[in-house]
Amino acid sequence: MTTFSFAPATRETAKARIALQGPGGSGKTKTALRMAEGLAKGGQIGLVDTERGSALKYAPVPGRPDIEAHEFAHLPMAFCSPENLIAAVKAAEEARLAVLIIDSWSHFWAGKGGLLARVEEEGKKISGGKFSAWDPVNRMEQDMLDALLGFPGHVIVTMRTKNDYELANGKVTKLGVKTVQREGAEYEVDVVIDMVEGVGTVTKTRYSVLTGARVHHPGEEFAEAILDQLGQGVDPVQVIVDELLGEGLTYRRALELHARAQARNLLGADLLHPKTGEPAKLGDLIREYGQAVKPATTGVTSPSARAADAEAAAAAYSGDPEPSDDMPGTSASAPAPVSAPQMRMMHACFAKVGLGAKDAREQRLRATALIIGRQIGSANELAKDEAQTLLDTLANYGERENGPADFAEMVQGLEDDAAQAAAADAA
Repeated sequence: MTTFSFAPATRETAKARIALQGPGGSGKTKTALRMAEGLAKGGQIGLVDTERGSALKYAPVPGRPDIEAHEFAHLPMAFCSPENLIAAVKAAEEARLAVLIIDSWSHFWAGKGGLLARVEEEGKKISGGKFSAWDPVNRMEQDMLDALLGFPGHVIVTMRTKNDYELANGKVTKLGVKTVQREGAEYEVDVVIDMVEGVGTVTKTRYSVLTGARVHHPGEEFAEAILDQLGQGVDPVQVIVDELLGEGLTYRRALELHARAQARNLLGADLLHPKTGEPAKLGDLIREYGQAVKPATTGVTSPSARAADAEAAAAAYSGDPEPSDDMPGTSASAPAPVSAPQMRMMHACFAKVGLGAKDAREQRLRATALIIGRQIGSANELAKDEAQTLLDTLANYGERENGPADFAEMVQGLEDDAAQAAAADAA
């Protein structure tokens, strides 16, 4: 009997799988190249062009560096058979491309040599006609998908859309927009972005913080937001441990790491203590290292994870007076500021926990201060790491059945702990 075992899930090998869909002229190719540059991180980009070389309009013009352009390897393809796409993916692997763009994936469904054409072709060879031909063609499609989705780099596909109509009782009714691809193709990718005149709207995603995001001319910043959700292939527990062990750890930074771990449900993660080699929990390790750099002036101990939250809340209202290497105004470089994609996602995430109204601004700022461990006057003052901690927390509660109520209870608990910690300081 075969024995199976489960291991903790990580995103060590995760790569982006993105679909851009829209009518002709909506900006799919340009957006694909702009996002690919953000995903590639300096690596090479390859584009399979089934659109009669249209992507070449975005290639560099020799001697004209003033013209906006994108550098990429170009592979024209007129016969869009599944075998040709499999061969193209293999060539991309051998070339060690960081990002592979298929422009357009629709042609491998409804173009010359595509799956619909293969059904017609196979139906002439076997009894049963087109109905029987779907069996071998489905196998071809699965081989093509296995190759494409198994590509070791990031993948972006573009798909055309057209208006869909229904004829019933002699009356034509417009049903909406239909993608030129097999029904359900969107489930093969992680993010689907609908393009309309250069504006991209996320209509399907596995990452809750991206749900409903609407971006004018999506590019490198939006790609960065997707990379953030992928975790860049790094174990999130190890990332936090590395920061704890790194030089220049401050008490404030330890509080931020605790909040990040709590938002991602990592406080109970098992690990080996970096000094003793004994089994330990991530939450206990963060508290230990945080206490080691905690200024004596704060006067509050944290024997439990709940107390650590109280310290973070107290810091948000007391100003946390100790000198900090990662605070603005010191000789150390300032932390990266909140990014534009994070700012765009923030409102949608707050709305999911019941704080999306315009008159809820003070409540949003108060909740933010408690979560990140310091007071702010506006979301623009957030550092990138703080913004990610906030988004992770909001996404976590936004997915719950009673998200707004649970979030309000959590914020009230942090506020109560802040008051108790402040009272302990005063005593």
